[in-house]
Amino acid sequence: MTPEGRVKAKVVKVLKALGVYFFFPATHGFGRSGVPDIVCCIPPTGLFFAIECKAGDNKPTRLQELEIESIRRAGGRAIVVNESNIGQLQWLLEKMIVGA
Repeated sequence: MTPEGRVKAKVVKVLKALGVYFFFPATHGFGRSGVPDIVCCIPPTGLFFAIECKAGDNKPTRLQELEIESIRRAGGRAIVVNESNIGQLQWLLEKMIVGA
């Protein structure tokens, strides 16, 4: 498994544990380039939440940054996650679920 694949696996574990609906969008063919790796619907509010997974010090591409900005402008939330901030992701999701 790649380093980014390990990050994705950890994120999926958190999402499943919290009962978050999620999927990995297909970005080839008719898909849209730059879309975050994981798209979620946060219970119980149905908030749109997207997660871009990176390994180590890797940063989102400019196209990925533009997609994240578009999501935020539309009222959704988006975050970039790597090995060092998975705990922050879990904290944020728990806060959104409980605070709803």
